[in-house]
Amino acid sequence: MIGQYISTAMGKAHYEVLPDDCSYYGEVSGFSGVYANAATLEECRNALEEVLEEWLFLRISRGLSVPVVERLDLIPLRSSCKGSCSCASPVA
Repeated sequence: MIGQYISTAMGKAHYEVLPDDCSYYGEVSGFSGVYANAATLEECRNALEEVLEEWLFLRISRGLSVPVVERLDLIPLRSSCKGSCSCASPVA
């Protein structure tokens, strides 16, 4: 499921060529702080996907929210328990 989530989220990525050095800048819409910069578009895409993965793992490991992307929810328990049980608590 995480692979499908990442692939779908990467579909929301936007890229641009920076005029200063003609490098590529990319970011994923809806994911604050997920961005990358590289010499080529392919390197930028790869770096952006890696940043997204790390961002997700960090947020999930800390019990922080992650966006639902096209009905893909990495934390499906949140919709059923609404935080009223210990399942939403971060693991120590």
